[in-house]
Amino acid sequence: MDFAGRTGFVSAGVSGIGLGIAQALGLAGMRLALSYRNEAHRDQAAAWFRDKGLEAPLFVKLDVTDRDGWARAADETEARFGKVHVLVNNAGVSVFGPTDEASYADYDWIMGVNFGGNVNGLVTFIPRIKAHGEGGHIVNVASMAAFISGPQAGIYTASKFAVRGLTECLRYNLAPFDIGVSLMCPGLTRTNAWDSALKRPEGFADSGFAPADRAELERFATGFDLGMDPFEVGEKTLAGMRANRGLILTHPEHGPDIQEIYETTMAALPQQEAPEGRLHIERLRREANRQAAAGKVIALDDLT
Repeated sequence: MDFAGRTGFVSAGVSGIGLGIAQALGLAGMRLALSYRNEAHRDQAAAWFRDKGLEAPLFVKLDVTDRDGWARAADETEARFGKVHVLVNNAGVSVFGPTDEASYADYDWIMGVNFGGNVNGLVTFIPRIKAHGEGGHIVNVASMAAFISGPQAGIYTASKFAVRGLTECLRYNLAPFDIGVSLMCPGLTRTNAWDSALKRPEGFADSGFAPADRAELERFATGFDLGMDPFEVGEKTLAGMRANRGLILTHPEHGPDIQEIYETTMAALPQQEAPEGRLHIERLRREANRQAAAGKVIALDDLT
């Protein structure tokens, strides 16, 4: 798809990775609506677009867990720009702690933003993109945590695994409508994501984790200073969109992790022959996936 002149909506698009993607899309000629929570970040983003001589984005204040807010944001975007062709679900919180100590509130908050925020964006915008019939593209921003787990990131990792699975399936569903779908998994990026725990909403205060320690988090933040520039992440995201890649990986340093995952997975497979009946079903599934990727609508009858 030629993205010049098209309209895109980027959630949490005024700082960090969201802004990096918005900058890349803006320089590619797109008209943009960017959601925000922080007015200072909004003003800084507006200044960047102004200094580059680009069309001013529409800035929409939005809590991505607010479904009515999403509907209003979509209405405002269409009122300003007309048809929306691109959705980038970027908003997320990076909150860590021992998974075995997590409370319901920890699960509800992190999953509600990182997975539920994506769901809200999809349910809001997919019908609108399908309705105009001109195709489009959806990017769900996850993380390398969609592949790599760790002892301090259980719920965060679960949310990113969920986004990965949803995105991979959605790509098959939307191919018949000429709507590309990409999962973008960045690694360490120079953002302020480290301070999410300091912004915990009051409604989710009953945490099983130890209270957030600013000094500890600021030490943790020094690692983010070594991260990739968000604009580079944005440029790589745009390149993946232009190529309609289902998976966009931005950081080359994760090769050893991917190799280990592959080898561990292959080693876990039983070394025995499967019966022909089961093999037949799996052949049908693989062929259905190939047909879906090519634009065919798949029904349950295609799987048996």
